[in-house]
Amino acid sequence: MTALPIDEILPALKQALTLHTEAVLEAPPGAGKTTRVPLALLHEPWLAGQKILMLEPRRLAARAAAERMAQSLQEKVGQRVGYRIRFDTRVGPETRIEVVTEGILTRMLQSDPSLEGVGLVIFDEFHERSLDADLGLALTLQGRALLRDDNPLRLLLMSATLNGDASARLLGGAPLIRSQGRSWPVDIHYGAGAQPGERIEPRVAATVMEALYEESGSVLVFLPGQREIRETHRLLRDQLHSFNAGSDSILLSPLYGDLSLDAQRSAIAPAAPGQRKVVLATAIAETSLTIEGVRVVVDSGLSRQAVFDAATGMSRLQTRRLSRASSVQRAGRAGRTEPGLCYRLWSESQQQALSPHSEPEIRQADLAPLALQLLQWGITDPNELAWLDAPAPGPYQQALDLLHHLGGARHEGPRWSLTPHGERMAQLPAHPRLAHMLLEGCRLGLLELACDLAALLSDRDPLGRAQADIALRLAWLHGDIKRQPQERAQWQRLRQQVEQFRTLCRKLDVPQSASKLSRDNAIAVLIACAYPDRIAVRRQPQGLDYQLSNGRSARMNPDDPLRNAPWLATAQLSGRSGDSVDRIQLAAALDPALFDGPLAALVQTRDQIHWQDSENRLIAERQQKIGNLVLAREALNRIEPEARAGALCALIRKRGLGLLPWTQNLQRWRTRVTFVRRQALLQNANAGSDAVSDTTPETDWPDLSDQALLDTLETWLLPWLDRVSHINHFAALDLSAILHNRLPWPLPQQLDALAPEHYQLPSGNRARIDYEQDPPVLAVKLQELFGCSQTPRIGRVALKLHLLSPAQRPLQVTQDLVSFWNNSYRDVQKDMKGRYPKHHWPDDPMAATPGTGIKRRK
Repeated sequence: MTALPIDEILPALKQALTLHTEAVLEAPPGAGKTTRVPLALLHEPWLAGQKILMLEPRRLAARAAAERMAQSLQEKVGQRVGYRIRFDTRVGPETRIEVVTEGILTRMLQSDPSLEGVGLVIFDEFHERSLDADLGLALTLQGRALLRDDNPLRLLLMSATLNGDASARLLGGAPLIRSQGRSWPVDIHYGAGAQPGERIEPRVAATVMEALYEESGSVLVFLPGQREIRETHRLLRDQLHSFNAGSDSILLSPLYGDLSLDAQRSAIAPAAPGQRKVVLATAIAETSLTIEGVRVVVDSGLSRQAVFDAATGMSRLQTRRLSRASSVQRAGRAGRTEPGLCYRLWSESQQQALSPHSEPEIRQADLAPLALQLLQWGITDPNELAWLDAPAPGPYQQALDLLHHLGGARHEGPRWSLTPHGERMAQLPAHPRLAHMLLEGCRLGLLELACDLAALLSDRDPLGRAQADIALRLAWLHGDIKRQPQERAQWQRLRQQVEQFRTLCRKLDVPQSASKLSRDNAIAVLIACAYPDRIAVRRQPQGLDYQLSNGRSARMNPDDPLRNAPWLATAQLSGRSGDSVDRIQLAAALDPALFDGPLAALVQTRDQIHWQDSENRLIAERQQKIGNLVLAREALNRIEPEARAGALCALIRKRGLGLLPWTQNLQRWRTRVTFVRRQALLQNANAGSDAVSDTTPETDWPDLSDQALLDTLETWLLPWLDRVSHINHFAALDLSAILHNRLPWPLPQQLDALAPEHYQLPSGNRARIDYEQDPPVLAVKLQELFGCSQTPRIGRVALKLHLLSPAQRPLQVTQDLVSFWNNSYRDVQKDMKGRYPKHHWPDDPMAATPGTGIKRRK
């Protein structure tokens, strides 16, 4: 057997798993961990004849790993080594190592939380941090803790680039073992950064051609998705033909998840003698797979991921820059067997700016499937489990709300549980929306159609960006539309999915009824069941814009035949995060008469009391609604007081207190009350700080600030709003009397003493005190304060004096009048004598007689 780098650390790994029930193994791509580790542990004493389960993130990797291990044992797959993947199982009574995809482990755990008969679970390529892997690990840890005390289940996390320390801590301080791997050098060639809007395919094709002419060996090309692979394939085929480099010497091999397993296996097979391969791959080739003969990698630097948009409730495919860790793994593919070369189509400075690791899927995925699985497990709060990254509370609550809306979950206070309908949903390997649609299809006698739709909506759209009508996809599935040769693998996979759904649904024994719906109506009903929040109605009779029941907007392509449909049941929309309008991708015309029939459960009757801005009037009506869409409305003759109160208070909070009839005198009165309240609070706080008790006495003076008044509208204003139904009615409110009633006796009498409106000046005049500012302001002519030897005060508060000239212009601002007389007055006196010589400007202002006019003539 060929020696591999992983062989050096196998003794240490065996010892770790002998002494501990968990371990973490870090080994770079090509070290051999996937195929060597399970075989090396197969005969360990602690395994005691039990099975090894190894999780792989992809079907191709699972099957390839099983085949490679069986080949090293000189056996067929299904003997001691087998695999379980979707639509394909190869295990037998002698199987001791089962390689499974990650979602299968979750279903095994739901059936048997103890994993009886399994001695070791290996999480391979755990650094990819898929949602299924994180969930599988969390459930395995709890199942082991609860049910495997006597015969502990061992766990091994394996990865190429993993935060091993964090994983070891999650496993209770598990030993961390590192393998160095091969050390073949890989030269890195950086390119220029892409320009905004530039297509990546021409640059990739040109770089591949350069590599073919200047380097030896096969070439592995990383592209974000199928569309880019197909376009690059076309460009390379044309260029190779132009330069007479025929297909006999250069073999172009696409590699992505939608290909059949046989086509994928062909892509990773070694090139025939005398041939070189150019493998055009997505991120599927980053880890787990070894493509023989590759010594050149061309990396576009992009990957495509499904990211859940919480604002819209939809997952959107986003093309993003890869992480630095992914770029290292991709480059490492060129140095598996000899020194290699990696062309990066971005600059070296951009490389340093890449994020260190890819974002875990649990942070950016739709959590509805996770929530359904956790509720089936009996978990209400995800924090009851151990996670590397726990689900965020907001998106998780959104997932629970969706399950509740679909009838799959109920709650009593904070405790959530599955309904009988939800229990059936959890038995189906589909998104909760589609599981609900399948069950509704059974109930309505539409099982065959529901299975077809569920399979289509679980997969990539086979017709791409063609017309939105989903009936075209059904016709393609049934052969009524000609299929292209490259579509055959997807068609076969969809047919397998349809059959699986039919088999599982029949086992659930759901009561069925005979359907009387036309095919078009049946399609619309099923789509609306799965996506009730995406039912859409056209805004204008001849327009292209639709309003969705979730409140968002969507637009139909102008040349799409469905553009004439007033109502739509929408399954898929596209758009960028932050866009206010989405594009309708998949939909069916919807007859609104169905809301009186099979879709009646979606209709809610609500009495709606709201303020209509266009008429500035209170509107009361009974509405038939689906989400935010109003199907029908009728006026209500009687308005419940609580509903009226809520609508009017909401209006005032929306528009502000300026809607009420404030007067200048009332505003001044409010500022005086606010001043007294503030002084009382300060006095109480100071008294409390000196007292033995920690409690602070409260003042009886009400809080009349804008925020406090808005927060307490129901207390002080609501009793006076019973006759308000139009905007003009607010002007008739006696707001002064309403607010004055907030001062209990004897506060009104105390107000004049504690915060008088005016201050009596030495001149005999009275000046208004401005309580809008803190401290209050007294604006007065300087001459009227002659003879005043102390700063005017209100209680303990010194007023802020705005000293004015005879022309009412500001001369000085001070809170210390004595200091002003002793210091600044001399400069003011000199200036004022020059400007106003007929006025009296004494040398001793504190002994002078106050006045307002000019000096008397002698």
